[in-house]
Amino acid sequence: MLPHHQKSLGRDWTTPWENLQKCCWNRHISSCMRWPGHYSRAPYPYFSSRHFSLNWRPPCLFESRTQFQYWNWRPDNLSQTSLIHLSSYIMNSEGDEPSSKRRKHQGTITRHWEYICNHNKEKTKILGDKNVDPICEDSENKFDFSVMSYNILSQDLLEDNSHLYRHCRRPVLHWSFRFPNILKEIKHFDADVLCLQEVQEDHYGAEIRPSLESLGYHCEYKMRTGRKPDGCAICFKHSKFSLLSVNPVEFYRPDVPLLDRDNVGLVLLLQPKIPSAASPAICVANTHLLYNPRRGDIKLTQLAMLLAEISSVAHQKDGSFCPIVMCGDFNSVPGSPLYSFIKEGKLNYEGLPIGKVSGQEQSSRGQRILSIPIWPPNLGISQNCVYEVQQVPKVEKTDSDLTQTELDKTGVLVTAEKVSSNLQHHFSLSSVYSHYFPDTGIPEVTTCHSRSAITVDYIFYSAEKEDVSGQPGAEVPLVGGLKLLARLSLLTEQDLWTVNGLPNENNSSDHLPLLAKFRLEL
Repeated sequence: MLPHHQKSLGRDWTTPWENLQKCCWNRHISSCMRWPGHYSRAPYPYFSSRHFSLNWRPPCLFESRTQFQYWNWRPDNLSQTSLIHLSSYIMNSEGDEPSSKRRKHQGTITRHWEYICNHNKEKTKILGDKNVDPICEDSENKFDFSVMSYNILSQDLLEDNSHLYRHCRRPVLHWSFRFPNILKEIKHFDADVLCLQEVQEDHYGAEIRPSLESLGYHCEYKMRTGRKPDGCAICFKHSKFSLLSVNPVEFYRPDVPLLDRDNVGLVLLLQPKIPSAASPAICVANTHLLYNPRRGDIKLTQLAMLLAEISSVAHQKDGSFCPIVMCGDFNSVPGSPLYSFIKEGKLNYEGLPIGKVSGQEQSSRGQRILSIPIWPPNLGISQNCVYEVQQVPKVEKTDSDLTQTELDKTGVLVTAEKVSSNLQHHFSLSSVYSHYFPDTGIPEVTTCHSRSAITVDYIFYSAEKEDVSGQPGAEVPLVGGLKLLARLSLLTEQDLWTVNGLPNENNSSDHLPLLAKFRLEL
């Protein structure tokens, strides 16, 4: 316990140095403040300079990631009349924060459209905040549409993980403040398709769905299984698409011990509304994969289940696949094995530690290696991420007929194969974002809170390619690949901390919305 001489400083406390020295000098004080990029449990208390009679600063202890031997350290330059500041887990004063992340009460972040008129990465042309280049203009042979992916931060999850939002002013965390901001963003960007994650069920029914329907959207929702209060939603504009099928994916499987988590996915098949021309359907998928950085085995299996459902939904009668857009919070960083598997269509996971799959864990020490195969045969999904058995008939919805009808949908049948450590999928997927700023190499971030600032959100799409002959799954043709026209720029961690990170007064989720414009050549 702290001595009785301690004084309150908001939610923090001060006490004379000599008293703290008597009662707890050789103890690790675990409630000191932590900031992104710093050692998570600093080996000394947090000192506030405004309580010192000398202009003294603690020595730099973060040159090495190794634990500092704090029991041998003494701040000999401290005067005996100085006060030591024991910072609580909840910040209460701007002066307590590192100067680079002091609370900003106002300010807005600026994002602009990057127009890409040649989708080849080597020849990408960025026009910044200017008008669309003439060669990107629409014509009767093309169908242009926009897609937003947005983790809107479930209020229940926010409150259950309040330690992630210590940097925020209390009022900006209330749902009554946050939802109008989120809706304002959605109205401003006016995307044709919305893929939303962390959509809380009670808020969806009472506010989110009615508000989006009033804006001309048709909404489909899949809540997480178990007692989880949130889920994924896909909403699209009536004026642009008609609904062909709705296909929810539950990653929880009681007959598969590995799959004991409540994450879900949602896959829609949409028909573009083009009176003057025939058009292939577009498959839109949305998911929120497991967060746990040390369960890469579950993440890969959840991804394989989603890809199998996409393969089944997007599979055409002639053996080809319709264009695909796959959005979500994948809880994996760029360049990680999971990310590379999505983009490259193949992954040899032999000898891969489970904590390395998503790239969230920097050290694999003490982690077990992925088993071969990762998931058991009774899951019914092959190493090519397709269904091995016929699927149960599913319910189909349409815009014109809301009655439920049976649809016999046969899964892709594959021949018996020798189990190996090689995963594959049949899609040629590209990422809308490049994840690093080309001029500086600084990473883009899609989420920023008290613990981290990284990219975990993505929009993947089946890119229009002239030649896919050398790629995995190239034997399965793609009909009408998509061309990326534009994307809404992302930001750096430093950019976001200039407005006090996320959420803030103007951005009411701890994630940024991702937004892309596509063209389907008819």
